[in-house]
Amino acid sequence: MAGYDDICYRLLEGKKRRQAGTALHHDTAELASTYDKVSVHQFEHGKQLISALNIAIGECVLDIGAGTGRLAAHAAEIVGPSGWVVAMDPLPLRVEIAQSKAGNNFEACVGRAEDLSEFPDESFTVVYLNSVFHWVEDKSLALAEIFRVLTPEGRLGLTYPDPTRPHEAFQFIRRAFAEAGANYNRRIARIDHLTEYALERLVTGAGFEAYKSEMRTFVNMYPDVATLIADFESAFFGNFLVNSSKLFRARVQDALDRLLDVKRLDDQRIRLERYLIFATARKPQAL
Repeated sequence: MAGYDDICYRLLEGKKRRQAGTALHHDTAELASTYDKVSVHQFEHGKQLISALNIAIGECVLDIGAGTGRLAAHAAEIVGPSGWVVAMDPLPLRVEIAQSKAGNNFEACVGRAEDLSEFPDESFTVVYLNSVFHWVEDKSLALAEIFRVLTPEGRLGLTYPDPTRPHEAFQFIRRAFAEAGANYNRRIARIDHLTEYALERLVTGAGFEAYKSEMRTFVNMYPDVATLIADFESAFFGNFLVNSSKLFRARVQDALDRLLDVKRLDDQRIRLERYLIFATARKPQAL
């Protein structure tokens, strides 16, 4: 009898998802600017991903879903003047900010993981997606494109939410939505996607080898609930609480403020854990 993970894998691969994609048009210059300032959490675990990939001087690196380019700029410092980094993101306003960080070995461009056609075969030695792969609509197509643009023995790295342990923030936000009188949108949270096993099947099925993964726990500290909500709004490029009335937003914030009392430290900061799968793999040697 097939196990749960096998069934999930076949369902994901055998049927196209009919959910509408998260809207990109809700992003604003203000949200993009806020994200550039508050995305320190993504940056910190992104540096760990780069370390796991052993990025070195002279390499060519593609950062897919680079946002405002903070991590890509860090990668550019590592590869040095003999290397090259491309920061790609589907949100033009964030690409503008990333481009402002660009130097002689770093450029930013608008694009999606599913379409890397502007890059020739075997263009990069490393491709990574830092807290991005769960946003990708057609994951199989994206992995095929990544496989194509990687050199033989090129490395793939990604961080992905652990579906068995939703981030603590999601758990409290879901409860706050219920208390405010609405259902939480699971699609926005992306908490019901690939299991770790299904992720491995997807990556190795695209032709990658030497797949490795591990679960890591991180801690986010927020000074107050308003900062947490601002963080979410910028990270979800306007899709969080989109089209909500001021009254509903106030209800959600009030409920969160009360529910998060159990997570407040003595200095009133809010301590929340998040859980990520770190996965790496490589393209096989050329025959």
